[in-house]
Amino acid sequence: MATQNIVEKILSDAQIEAQGILSNAEKRRDEIVSKANVVALERQLQAQTNAEEYAKSTLEKRLADARLESSKILLKEKRKAVDAVYALALQRLLALEKEDCLTLYSALLEKYAEEGDEVFLAKNFAYEQELRSLPILKERGISVSKDRVDIEGGMKLVGKLADKELSFTALLTADKDRNQAELARKLFN
Repeated sequence: MATQNIVEKILSDAQIEAQGILSNAEKRRDEIVSKANVVALERQLQAQTNAEEYAKSTLEKRLADARLESSKILLKEKRKAVDAVYALALQRLLALEKEDCLTLYSALLEKYAEEGDEVFLAKNFAYEQELRSLPILKERGISVSKDRVDIEGGMKLVGKLADKELSFTALLTADKDRNQAELARKLFN
């Protein structure tokens, strides 16, 4: 019986030890699962935060792109409007009545012509004879060529020192370069 008691004691101790090991294992498992749940929750929150930040960043970029594209379109349309103003100005210059046309040509010659220049008129200029009688031509010894130049209205001055293109297109382009910002401000304010 002594052997039987020893065996029972060994079995009892083994069972208690096994229960302790099992209890420790379950406790350890619960700790690991608990830590894993905490880590998973932290990662989920971090992933959610990252996703929200990415979404916000993407939205901000898209909004900035949209604002930039909208500004480009608006600027393009404003430029079209300014270009239309200058296209209308060109049409009106080309359609000037004889007196207004000769006054303009006289003013251009007064401002830009130098002694001895030669005037080359645009092909579509209709008042050559009247222009030849302008006093500024005699005052400065300016001659008018029989040859015409292929420009839209206006003239070209050929001189000893420099040539000057005074086509309506060149004059309007120069005016546009100088006054475009002010014109746009007046048109779009």
